[in-house]
Amino acid sequence: MIKRFLNLIIANAILFFAISADAQFGFGKPKSGLQPMRSAVDLIKKQAPLRVNQALLAQISPGDVHVIISLAKQRAYLMVGEEIVVDSPISSGKQGHTSPSGNMQILEKDPNHYSSLYGDFVDSSGRIVRAGVSMHIDAAPSGTHFRGAAMKWFMRLTDEGVGMHVGILPGYPASHGCIRMPSDGAKLFYDHVKVGTPVEVQPATSLSADAANQGHPERSEAKSKDPAKLP
Repeated sequence: MIKRFLNLIIANAILFFAISADAQFGFGKPKSGLQPMRSAVDLIKKQAPLRVNQALLAQISPGDVHVIISLAKQRAYLMVGEEIVVDSPISSGKQGHTSPSGNMQILEKDPNHYSSLYGDFVDSSGRIVRAGVSMHIDAAPSGTHFRGAAMKWFMRLTDEGVGMHVGILPGYPASHGCIRMPSDGAKLFYDHVKVGTPVEVQPATSLSADAANQGHPERSEAKSKDPAKLP
C-alpha cells in the first residue's frame, strides 16, 4: 500500500513538472514556422503607383497621343511618339472575362457612365437589396430595379461595352473585361485622349514572366524611356 502511494506521488510530481515546462518553454504551441491566416487586405498585391512625366504632359494635345495597355504587366501607358507620358496601374478582365486584345481606338468618352450589365438591384428608396449582379444571369427580386455600376471617366474600346474607367485595383485581373484604373490615372487619360485615339491592348501571353514583373514596357512594345526614370 505504501509503495503504491509513493508511486502515485511520484507520478503526480512528474505530471506537474511536465505541465510547468510546457507553459514555461512553449512546448506544444504552434511552431513558429506556421503562418497565421491572412486577412483579405493582406492578399491585395501592391502595384507600382501612378507615374507622370509632368514636362511632357504640359506639352501634349489629344491629337499627339496613343495608348498602350499591357495585360501582362497590368499597366496602361499614355504615349506621345516613343515617350511615356503617364504610366498607370490597371486591373483587367479576370479569368472567363479576359479583356480583348489587339489594335483599337477610343469609341466614346463619358465622364459619368453607368454599366448596363453589372451593378445592383435596389428598392424604391435606393437601398441595395442585392449587390454585384449581372443582367446576363440575375433576375430582379420583386419591388427592385437594376442600378448600373458607376464607371467614372469611361473611355469605350469596344461596341460590346469594354472600356477604361475608374475602378478597384486589387493588384491582379479582377474585372468583367474592362480596364480599371485609379481615379487620378483615369482622369489624366480621359483629359488627354479623344474619340479616335489609337489604343493597343497587348495580350498577357505575349510577354515573358520576367517582363511581366517589370514596371515599364519593353522596347518591343514601345521604344520608350524607362518609366522608373520619369520625374
